[in-house]
Amino acid sequence: MEAPALSLELPDPERDDISTMEFLSRLEEAWAVCDRFDLQTEIWRGRILRAVRDREKRGGEGRGTGFLQWLREREISKTRAYSLIQLADSADNLVGDGLLQQESVNNFSKRAFLDTALADPEVQLMISEAANDGQQISRKQVRRLSDEFTAATSPLLPEEIRQRTQENLLPPRVVAPLVRELAKLPEPQQDDLRRALREEPELERIKDVTSTARWLSKAAEAGLAVRAFQHGDLNLEKALQEAQRLDALGLFADAVAQAQQLESAVLKLHTSWRRLGGLQERLWVESGSSTPHLRELLTALQSLSGTTLRVSLGELSGGKRLRLQLVEESPDQLTPPPLP
Repeated sequence: MEAPALSLELPDPERDDISTMEFLSRLEEAWAVCDRFDLQTEIWRGRILRAVRDREKRGGEGRGTGFLQWLREREISKTRAYSLIQLADSADNLVGDGLLQQESVNNFSKRAFLDTALADPEVQLMISEAANDGQQISRKQVRRLSDEFTAATSPLLPEEIRQRTQENLLPPRVVAPLVRELAKLPEPQQDDLRRALREEPELERIKDVTSTARWLSKAAEAGLAVRAFQHGDLNLEKALQEAQRLDALGLFADAVAQAQQLESAVLKLHTSWRRLGGLQERLWVESGSSTPHLRELLTALQSLSGTTLRVSLGELSGGKRLRLQLVEESPDQLTPPPLP
């Protein structure tokens, strides 16, 4: 089967008789064609992958090994494969439910189609009607409609905010991020922030509350991952409230996020340190007097594989060296360091 050729006529960048505006406009049109062509290709790739996966399920004995082998031969990651299958499912749902005509898929850019598939059913209906009427659907248009619908209907918002949004007194592009941040918080924190919005349903207050909600969710998410907080009777929620009262949520969230990153770095350091020690020991056994240069290299590695690590911080730090001592202890021996 011969594949159809994609042929585009691009403006010559060496021509002086074409204005910059016209040149960029023609390139934008060509790019949109590629975007729509790419969308169709991705949908059909997803359908192909779904067929391979479903055939494997029908066999039952391979437990998916045939599907994984098919992916390996074509150098497709499992994550990529399932994202394509999800795209194919979305296309089939929109067309199969009668919202979108098959030929109207060509009116979407790839990102606009993906955003439409993830939007609320009411937004999908409005976008599909516009596409069926021949309108070109951009991601910006989908996002605008989604923001307008969210800002006007979300039950997470107080009635005062929804009403002012419907009356065009508040921009949906500012209100929609507030809804997304509120959805990440527990009910008590949502109630506190909604109370503040009822008292002052103004634009600047919405921005402030959105920022507060973002810091609260960020700090809570990082705090749950910090192992240092899992010892003793630490009350993370109370600490959050106190930081909020001091108007220091940003500092609190940054500190907790840095703690999470530091613990993650230490875990990676410990894994590399243990692996390097094992590799150095095996190489030392294999080497001998006939390999003096190899022995010299292994001796140099002792500054990184021993219980005390010495690492140069580089010229930007004035040539300083960092000395770390790694001591593995059982949990009952581990005591917290004294506070400065």
